[in-house]
Amino acid sequence: MNKRITIGITGSIGSGKSEFTKIAEDSGFPVLSADDISKEILANNPDVKKQVIKKFGKESFLNNTPNKKYLAEIVFNNPFKLRELERILHPLVIKEIKKRKKEIFKKHNLLFIESALIYEADLENLFDFVVLISADREVRLKRKLSQGIKEEDFIKREMNQIPDEEKRKRADFIFQNNDTIEELQSKFNLLLTLLLTTK
Repeated sequence: MNKRITIGITGSIGSGKSEFTKIAEDSGFPVLSADDISKEILANNPDVKKQVIKKFGKESFLNNTPNKKYLAEIVFNNPFKLRELERILHPLVIKEIKKRKKEIFKKHNLLFIESALIYEADLENLFDFVVLISADREVRLKRKLSQGIKEEDFIKREMNQIPDEEKRKRADFIFQNNDTIEELQSKFNLLLTLLLTTK
């Protein structure tokens, strides 16, 4: 495969998109996480720190470190506040992804980028294809409860995401993930086969 291809991996909370991304990474492919890049920018960019403190108060940072619990409580309880935070972070996240992408494509032809908010943040044009990892709500909730997330927090985060029904209309590949990691691995292998035959 000579063509350079960027694959976006998305899905609702608890869908298993991070597991799918890990499979890509374990298979030797370069992987970026939009969420990790966002956290790096929040922690290390002085201008972002200033803007966040101005919008959300001094409690946004403790000992020069982002107060994630405090910020999460604010933004996941108030969609308007969430949009405000996204307006600060998303342009910088996009810029950083483009920069890293350029470097990665010097050595690799296939790049996977995980982002929970591909559609919510209008990031579609960063990708050649978008993979939606989907799972039944009960399965997603059970996974998150087992990870120690409270049901009310699950509901708040879910409410800030576009429903799967809408994402299904827009994604290029849809993989249902109600079962085992082995099944998810086989779906990743299928994706690779489909990509390798893409002209």
